[in-house]
Amino acid sequence: MNTSANVSNPTSITSVTSTNAAMQQRAALRIPGAVNSPVRAFRSVGGTPYFVERGQGAYVWDVEGNRYIDYVQSYGASILGHANPRVVEAIQGQATKGTTFGATTPGEVALAEEICSRVPGAEQIRLVSSGTEATMSAIRLARGATGRSRIVKFEGNYHGHSDALLAAAGSGVAEGVVTDSHPDSAGVPGAAVADTIVMPYNVVPHLDDSVALVIVEPVAANMGLVTPEPGFLEGLRAECDRVGALLVFDEVITGFRIGVGGASQFFGITPDIWCYGKVIGGGLPVGAFAASTELMKNLAPLGPVYQAGTLSGNPLATAAGLAVLAELTSDAYGQLVNNAMRLADGLRDAFDSAGVSAVVPRFGPLVGVFFGSRTPVDYASAGESVALGIYPRFFHGMLERSVAFAPGPWEVFFPSLAHSSEDLEATIEAAFEVARGLVDD
Repeated sequence: MNTSANVSNPTSITSVTSTNAAMQQRAALRIPGAVNSPVRAFRSVGGTPYFVERGQGAYVWDVEGNRYIDYVQSYGASILGHANPRVVEAIQGQATKGTTFGATTPGEVALAEEICSRVPGAEQIRLVSSGTEATMSAIRLARGATGRSRIVKFEGNYHGHSDALLAAAGSGVAEGVVTDSHPDSAGVPGAAVADTIVMPYNVVPHLDDSVALVIVEPVAANMGLVTPEPGFLEGLRAECDRVGALLVFDEVITGFRIGVGGASQFFGITPDIWCYGKVIGGGLPVGAFAASTELMKNLAPLGPVYQAGTLSGNPLATAAGLAVLAELTSDAYGQLVNNAMRLADGLRDAFDSAGVSAVVPRFGPLVGVFFGSRTPVDYASAGESVALGIYPRFFHGMLERSVAFAPGPWEVFFPSLAHSSEDLEATIEAAFEVARGLVDD
């Protein structure tokens, strides 16, 4: 019996759609907002998104065949650039052996050993499938270990979309006063954030013994690029120690990007729990949280804190992550920093030459841009730059010149090891042209 009439034939990815606009219409029919993560949408900048068909090194190509010098790099996950040959080889090699088993694999053990060897104090690690899972699990671990419930986080720091962390500050936050938080998303009940305290970044809160943990981006890279003021991280460590709370470093972005041991090594401050993602998966879905053996023994199956995941420690992700970490030597980090310095200096020169008021912060291999004369120190001051509304014009001007930055003013730029001197020079030349256009407008 022929049943083909009852079966929907899958549409070819490329045979039907030949333009970005057509792909946007197609995506909007089946995917809310035409995106599977809101940061990919162009709502902040306007216009039609480009749809990436492939990537190689520093470049991506859209479905129309346009090539862009890419500084999104999967929001920092692709530190070696797209489709790095060694990463591709590692993934292909593992794929021929199987992609998931529901049993522990040698790759999980090897990646855990590699990460812990790079981070003094991180004695054990639990692999998960995303940064959100890592921070969510770290919070549960801290609450379980301390027997306390309250969380302190900071405005403008993004730690994933678990309910307890989608909290906004109360009215007293600008004065540094602890007030009740409220949900920062529909669908999050007030009870979910009742124990979450939101404070301004770069302000050391006064804690009490009801606080289980303080979670922080040691370098804030989800509100542009805002660096910690001298004494801020040290103050958090001291205040947590004073009341017996745990300090959690969210290094999903900074981990193994700003140095061999991440932010904790760079600043010389040891948190109680580290959270990782992005780089350690080589571009595949991954997350992890690490701590001392003493703290991690609270996790099931050893202890009472439950955490699980069918695809945690996925063989493809661990193979890719190991391939990436093998490339991240001290020399590699030196190259990353040099690339970021050249990009940041070039952008500053472009804005200065055109008379555009802008600040271009750089921290290690991370680069940001804020329009206006003020260097932000927290979410409120970063918001002042965003409110000027200049970034969308800058973004589209660069995109028209084949340079892709993130489609939103709250993100940072990620020069990778694949970006060449020629790529950086082309980017800077484009920035000079766009900066002059910003003045003309």
